[in-house]
Amino acid sequence: MPGHGNIILTGFMGTGKTTAGKALAARLDRRFQDMDDLIEEGAGLAVPEIFTIHGETRFRDIESQVCRDVAAQSDLVVATGGGALVNRENHRVLAESGTVICLSATPEQILERIRNETHRPLLDLAPDNRLERIRALLAEREERYSSIPLQIDTTDLTVDRIVDRILTLVSGGTEAEVPSPHPAVPGANGSLLGLTVRNPDGSYPIWTGSGALAATGHLLRACGLDGVNVAILTNPDVEALHAAGLVDALREDGFNPRVFTMPEGEQHKTLETVRGLYSDLLAAGMDRRSPVLALGGGVVTDTAGFVAATYLRGVPYVVAPTTLLAMVDSSVGAKCGVDLPEGKNLIGAFKQPVGVLLDPDLLDTLPPAELRAGMAEVAKHAILGNENLFEILMHAPASPAADWLAAAVQVKIDVVEEDPLEQGRRAILNFGHTFAHALEQVSQYKIRHGEAVAMGMTAATHLSVQAGLCSPATAQRIRNLLTGLGLPVRVRDIDAAPDLSGRAGDLLAAMGTDKKRQGAVLRFVVIEDLQQLTVIPNPGDELVLAAWEHVLT
Repeated sequence: MPGHGNIILTGFMGTGKTTAGKALAARLDRRFQDMDDLIEEGAGLAVPEIFTIHGETRFRDIESQVCRDVAAQSDLVVATGGGALVNRENHRVLAESGTVICLSATPEQILERIRNETHRPLLDLAPDNRLERIRALLAEREERYSSIPLQIDTTDLTVDRIVDRILTLVSGGTEAEVPSPHPAVPGANGSLLGLTVRNPDGSYPIWTGSGALAATGHLLRACGLDGVNVAILTNPDVEALHAAGLVDALREDGFNPRVFTMPEGEQHKTLETVRGLYSDLLAAGMDRRSPVLALGGGVVTDTAGFVAATYLRGVPYVVAPTTLLAMVDSSVGAKCGVDLPEGKNLIGAFKQPVGVLLDPDLLDTLPPAELRAGMAEVAKHAILGNENLFEILMHAPASPAADWLAAAVQVKIDVVEEDPLEQGRRAILNFGHTFAHALEQVSQYKIRHGEAVAMGMTAATHLSVQAGLCSPATAQRIRNLLTGLGLPVRVRDIDAAPDLSGRAGDLLAAMGTDKKRQGAVLRFVVIEDLQQLTVIPNPGDELVLAAWEHVLT
C-alpha cells in the first residue's frame, strides 16, 4: 500500500479522475483535492469564467501554481485538470510528490459521461460537434498522456474496479495483477482487517475485527453515500441487543438511520414479509440512495438482500451479520432470497453488497447452541478449501477465533470469485445443503440450519463412500471433526430432536424441489477427499435413501 506520497490522477476530462479520486481517498482515509476546485477558490471565479475573462494562458499559469502548492503537501489524492500535465514542468513537480496515474477512456464513453455537463470551456460547442472536438483534443494530447508510465483504461469500469486498479499500480503491481486487499481501517479496539471480494461488477470490502459495526458510517462514506437515510433491517431480538449502538454511531457520522423489523424465524422469510417491508420503506421516504443494512442472522440477511435487490429496482446493500453462521456464509456470495411453501430460497436474486462488517463482539450475545451451529459452516469451509483450518478445528474448543473467521471467509471468497454466478465450481459450497434443506423443511424448521448442514454433510459423505468415491478413512475424519465441534451427525444427537423415524421417503420427496436441480435431475455435491469435491447427477434413489437412513437411525 502507498506510504505518505501523493496519488495524482490525471488524464482527459470524463475519464473518472474526480469520481474515482473521491472513492480512493475515502478508502485510504486521505484528503481529496480537485485542482479545478482549488483554482476556482484562489481566483474567485469558476473555471469557465477564468477562460472567458482572462483566457486559457492565464488559466494555465494559475494551474501551474496550484500544482506547486499541491506538490508541497503529502498524503493527498489529487485529481488534475485534463490539460494540467500536458505541461512538462507540472508533470515533473507532481511526479516528485508521489505517484502519477493517467486515466483514459474511449471518446464515445467520455462523451456519454459528460453529455449533461455545462462547465467544460473547451467543449463549448453544439452537442453534435462535441465528439469530433473530443477526438481532436485527445489527438493533440496523446503524446503527453502516453508518456506517463502508469495507465488505466476506465472504459466500462465501475468506480470500485478503477480504485482497485489504482491501488494495484500504487502498490507496485501491474494493471493485470490481482488488486491488493482493501486497507485496514480504524476499529474500536485497533484496526480492522480488510478483505476484498471481486465480482463482475467491481469489488466490495469485508471489514473484520472488534468494533467493525461502529465503522458503518466510514464504510458508507467510502462508497460515496454521505449523509443518506439508512434502512436498518433486523428482528426484535437483535434490535434490543445491537440496534441502538449502531443508530447512535450512524447519527454521529451524519447519517439518518431508521430501524425496520421483521419477525424472527425461517417461517417468516416470505414474499408477504417482503411486501410489508416495501410498504414500510416507501412510507419512510427511503429512496434509491438509501442503503438497506442487514443486521441479523441468515434469515435477516437473506430477506434484506432480496429487498435491496428489488426495492426501487435496487438500492445499496450493506451486510452486518450477528451470527457466526451468517458471518461465514451470508457475508460472501451475493445470493439472497425468500422461501415458498414448496422449498427454501426458491425466489431470489444475486445482490452484491457495497460492503460487509464482521464484528466478533456481536457473537458475545449469541446462545451457545447458535454459536455451535455456526461452526458447521466453518467446518464446511475447512473441508472445502483449508486443510490447515481443518487441523486447527480438530484440536481446538468449539468457539470462534478471529483467525478462524478470516480463514473460513477467505475460502468462500476464493470460490465465489472464480464463479460469481454459480455456473460451475461454486456449487461445491452446497456440500451437505441438498440434504440439509430437506431436513429443515420436513422438520418444519425445528432443526437449526447449522445442525442440518452438519447432518447433511454426514449424509453426503456416506453417499460418497457408498458410491465408491470417498474412502471410509476420510469419512471418519469428517465425522470426528463434526462431533468434536459438538455438532450432530444423526438426528438423535439433537436435544429434543423431532421424530423423523420412517420419514426417509418424505425427505427424498422434499429434495425434489431443491433449486440446484437441473430440469428433473437432482444434483449432489460429493466428496472424494479433503479439498476434492465435485457435483454429480442423481446417483439413484437407493443410495440417497441409504444416506438418509444413515442420519435417521
